[in-house]
Amino acid sequence: MYDIFEKLCAEKGVTPYRVCKETGLTTSTISNWKAGRYTPKTDKMQKIADYFDVTVEYLITGENETQPTLSNIYPIELKRLPLLGEIACGIPKYTNEDRESYVMAGTDIKADFCLRASGDSMVNARILDGDIVFVRKQDMVENGEIAAVVVNNESEATLKRLYYYKEKSLLILKAENPTFEDLIFQDEELNDVHILGKAIAFQSDIK
Repeated sequence: MYDIFEKLCAEKGVTPYRVCKETGLTTSTISNWKAGRYTPKTDKMQKIADYFDVTVEYLITGENETQPTLSNIYPIELKRLPLLGEIACGIPKYTNEDRESYVMAGTDIKADFCLRASGDSMVNARILDGDIVFVRKQDMVENGEIAAVVVNNESEATLKRLYYYKEKSLLILKAENPTFEDLIFQDEELNDVHILGKAIAFQSDIK
């Protein structure tokens, strides 16, 4: 076991004497350990393990503690998606397409890019300010689905539930917050609207 202690000292660039000084152990404890007279007691081994940021098991055996096998935990395969700036969850605003930024997501998320939500108009859909919204490119979505939409001649972008009535030449973008009014486009105004794609998932930080 002492050889593991020496290995850790070498990796950290410290001497056994310094370890004793900084952990409060006596030099005789280390000397007797080295000579094989006895193994330090559990509390002293824990001090040494804490000093090197390892487990007592590693200090004794040189092996990391075995992790329990959990039948309901599976590894997640990841892919990289471009983060194209922010999209308004509120008043539409300009989206900065910063293609130098990327977000890692599970391969089960069939998205083409993602946007960072800004504002609180979609809170009832559990999309909060700062969340990452994953978008699949498509020119149209079904009524009631959430879409990333560019409006005002492609100078502003917003995230809303979309309702399109072809016979009326009418498009309505609804917020998921009753304090926000609908965005309504009709007839020639539809020329200023472009659907980026369907929002299929989002990622939130635990707060």
